[in-house]
Amino acid sequence: MNTFVDQIKIEAHAGKGGNGMVSFRREKYVPNGGPSGGDGGHGGNIVLKVDEGLRTLMDFRYHRIFKAKNGGNGMSKQMTGPSAEDTVISVPQGTTVRDLDTGKIIGDLVENGQTLVVAKGGRGGRGNIHFASAKNPAPEIAENGEPGQDRYLELELKMLADVGLVGFPSVGKSTLLSVVTGAKPKIAAYEFTTLVPNLGMVLLPDGRDFAMADMPGLIEGASKGVGLGLKFLRHIERTRVLLHLVDMSSDDPKQAIERFKKINHELANYDPELLKRPQIVVATKMDLPNAEKNLAAFKKDLVADKTLAKQPEIFPISAVTHQGVQQLMQLTADLLDKTPAFDSESHDEQLEATYKAEAPEKDQAAFTISRDEDGTWVLGGEKLLRLFKMTDLTHEESQLRFARQLRHMGVDEALRAKGIQDGDTVRIELSQLLHGMAHILNVLAGKSHNEVHIDIVVACLPCHRKGLLRLLYRMLPANEIQGLLIHRLGIHGDTGDLMLF
Repeated sequence: MNTFVDQIKIEAHAGKGGNGMVSFRREKYVPNGGPSGGDGGHGGNIVLKVDEGLRTLMDFRYHRIFKAKNGGNGMSKQMTGPSAEDTVISVPQGTTVRDLDTGKIIGDLVENGQTLVVAKGGRGGRGNIHFASAKNPAPEIAENGEPGQDRYLELELKMLADVGLVGFPSVGKSTLLSVVTGAKPKIAAYEFTTLVPNLGMVLLPDGRDFAMADMPGLIEGASKGVGLGLKFLRHIERTRVLLHLVDMSSDDPKQAIERFKKINHELANYDPELLKRPQIVVATKMDLPNAEKNLAAFKKDLVADKTLAKQPEIFPISAVTHQGVQQLMQLTADLLDKTPAFDSESHDEQLEATYKAEAPEKDQAAFTISRDEDGTWVLGGEKLLRLFKMTDLTHEESQLRFARQLRHMGVDEALRAKGIQDGDTVRIELSQLLHGMAHILNVLAGKSHNEVHIDIVVACLPCHRKGLLRLLYRMLPANEIQGLLIHRLGIHGDTGDLMLF
């Protein structure tokens, strides 16, 4: 069974902030004590942390959905609810994190203990102590907690090696690695024996050391997905020196130079920067009969080849007899001392090296207005939806405050400019809820996410939301629908609590 996983997709759902509380100070001999509702606690973040003990992304194959805990609700006596602990996820060194929604890289984790916040938890809602004023000394207004970020990520592991072994299958890469390091890769007399990258440490008598990686054999067309090349070419990006192994035991003296050119061609097609890496051409299997004759022909053909900017040095070895192996390692260490680190992300044009908190774009509208075929006006927009989710609709004052916020944003004027008439229906479209429902229907219908279209009207009043739940109960058994709602819609609690989502 193949236990090496170097690319995986996961979901990260940060915790929601706790709700603020509406309460009033009630104490003996203290009349009209005033508001005392505390703030909600901060929701938990989703954090990736480098663990040098991990070598693959295998653990994510069985656990791909991560959800942080919500912050605690505010309490009376102006007490703030407890903040939720961050959910820390261990990843191996060399993990690159990509946001699937934007296609951008949000972080590159290469140092042991390095952390990256990939989904920020929501802040806690404010209690009614923040809304007291001279006009309204006893407010019944409190905020719900801010929703946490939902991110869909791709984790990609690029092995951290100083030296990479490249070449056609069965040229002796695994044999060389086993001789110079303590690694024990599978060795056999057939092609594609190595199916996963192998990593080993080379220790020299002078105290120097470096990491060497054995890449699965490349073939013609590897940069386009032929064989195993495209799957593992990413691991070459971080190497500083390439040992290009060429088999000299063939009956055809032209085979060596042809394969040498093909490998370099595939490297250039994947990333032209790879040809700027220093290369040492390692002539392998020099203990076999035709090796010396083929090596002489190869040297003559290499002089005429202009693929590389600098003529590479040719070093003959035999891993079986250990001929020239130690000298090759010394030469490689000397070359590493003179070679700086290369940009391992040059293959990616949309690199963002550090994580930055998302800020609204200046040109981004605070709200959007559209109209359904039935004439219903639909309000959307990230800011508007955020205000709606943070509004406690169980109190009339909160509903009136939300209406004032919409008026202040210019929603009323925009609707009039669009031609709204008395008696027209206006609804708020909760895109997050619709996205979660798409996943649910994906499970039900067995269709891809893009093939499912959902249009669900969610009213402000909880009594209207019950209709959606009843609809879902007719589609699935109670135990299944509860699990789907919890995982996809971010709802917590037992079945009775689901009525109020």
